[in-house]
Amino acid sequence: MNGGRHPRKTSKALWRWRRNPLRRRDDATEAWIVLAVWIAVVVGGTITGVMTTRAAEGVFAEQRAERRTVSAVLVSDVPLTASGVGDGNDRTSARVRWTTPEGVTRTGSTMVETGQRAGAEVEVWTDGRGALSAEPPTPTEAAVEAGVLGVVAGLALSGLVFGAGGAGRWWLDRRRVERWGADWARIGPLWSQKTG
Repeated sequence: MNGGRHPRKTSKALWRWRRNPLRRRDDATEAWIVLAVWIAVVVGGTITGVMTTRAAEGVFAEQRAERRTVSAVLVSDVPLTASGVGDGNDRTSARVRWTTPEGVTRTGSTMVETGQRAGAEVEVWTDGRGALSAEPPTPTEAAVEAGVLGVVAGLALSGLVFGAGGAGRWWLDRRRVERWGADWARIGPLWSQKTG
């Protein structure tokens, strides 16, 4: 007995790599395709995910550095929502007027709390050019969002690689079936003569 080990199981998994009279060229090609797919998924997916995460973190850091709040004035009244309760969580788009750091007065639409009158002061976010922009994500929000983007990018690459590998294996299977058919058409009649 060999202590319960099954050395043949390992050799079965690697049969396409060993010299074997039953191994066809297509079997070796398929083994290389499977190996290449796994390397591309593990290495390429990881690199893509890390690079995407770092790029996203850089963009979010740049947004936090360039965006700032400025005081703006409501151009018109902002009515309460249909519920009639202005609890600070109800927001709607409204026209505001603000002055850029260069002294230029601008108007635009941004999200503000409901239930305010024209002329009320509100805080708005502007970008480096003084145009209205969204509030940048906090460092924690940015880290989470960048991580999610990195995972999605890595999974997307993995999906593409698996798809390409699957298409290659499908093509090889189709070719093997055609060859088996051709071989059987050639050998089948010889067997029927011997058994008949």
